[in-house]
Amino acid sequence: MKLLVVSHACITSVNQAFFAEVSHATGWDVSLLVPQEWTTDYKAGNKVERLEGFSGGLYSIPVWKPGNIPLHVYKSALIGLLRKVNPDAIYVHHEPYGLATFQVYIANRLSTRVPIGFYAAQNILKQYPAPFRWFERYVLAQSKFAFPVSQGALEILRKKGYSAPADVLPLAVDPEVYRRRPDWAAGERTALGIGKDEFVIGYVGRLVEEKGLATLFKALARLNGFGWRCVLVGSGAYEPALRTLATELDIADRILFCGYVEHHEAPSWFSLFDLFVLPSETRRNWKEQFGRVIVEANACEVPVVGTESGEIGNVLRATGGGLVVPEAEPATLADAIGTLMGDPAQCRLLAQRGAEAVRAKFGQRQLALQFADRIREACLSG
Repeated sequence: MKLLVVSHACITSVNQAFFAEVSHATGWDVSLLVPQEWTTDYKAGNKVERLEGFSGGLYSIPVWKPGNIPLHVYKSALIGLLRKVNPDAIYVHHEPYGLATFQVYIANRLSTRVPIGFYAAQNILKQYPAPFRWFERYVLAQSKFAFPVSQGALEILRKKGYSAPADVLPLAVDPEVYRRRPDWAAGERTALGIGKDEFVIGYVGRLVEEKGLATLFKALARLNGFGWRCVLVGSGAYEPALRTLATELDIADRILFCGYVEHHEAPSWFSLFDLFVLPSETRRNWKEQFGRVIVEANACEVPVVGTESGEIGNVLRATGGGLVVPEAEPATLADAIGTLMGDPAQCRLLAQRGAEAVRAKFGQRQLALQFADRIREACLSG
């Protein structure tokens, strides 16, 4: 079985791990098509890296608009590449309305004509302007399989008329990578000047308004009687406003802005935290599509407090590894954090429960096999 995966995210080696697992678990010949260069919120000009352990074909082609997920397009018709790889199936790890998605579908139509499917995380019903809604309609009609990351994303696909098979496939974690690293955490705690008895509340992600970090700061200001420090790992345009707010709330000396770190460093930072908080707040055109950091934190044996934005509540209820609170309510969030800060036994229970559930429900091996089973069925059914 030969599978071609098209994915802008797989320009980064860590994102190739799932497809390496598919190959290891099934014996399939898995190849990746990625942009030659990609820009993220954190870094421009990212180059292709191969994951150690991924032995399949890795093809990189320049794109127009690198970094723009819906608008980027490969600077090739792709027909020649598809004929060279000659896959039995193609998986496009993009939303169905993207230009690159449509480009791959047309190339398949004009060359290999094999079963093809896509990824979906969009959990808000949006009507896109022409020509994107035409591209999306074509992709939905031509697909033999789909992998929405949540039930909400699947419901949106059905509302848009997608009727072929679809499997809800949550984002996976590798428990061999996402595990607690106490030695690193102890050293970093000392380096950051965090006291031995201080309770560390952590966040990893973009520093943007909709992530609810202003609400988190207001909640923490209510807990000044406790010994805590807050560590923010990430960067974004909202950082200056957050620094100003921390000063106004008189908690600036207890907030540590640690900046952007590479994805592969995340497990070490999770290990530094006693509690992870994801206080996201829904906007008119956005809500959390999954909350991958929840399962990553739980895998590292860290309990989580999260809001009900998008899929956060569903993911936390699936892992059992934390508490769910309403959005944008500093007092309620403070109560939840204070409860866990004052109850080490409950923290340990939630951490253990979350880690066990992540291994059982979000482990990379079992989700890779689920992914492969659906594609195999699509190929058998023609």
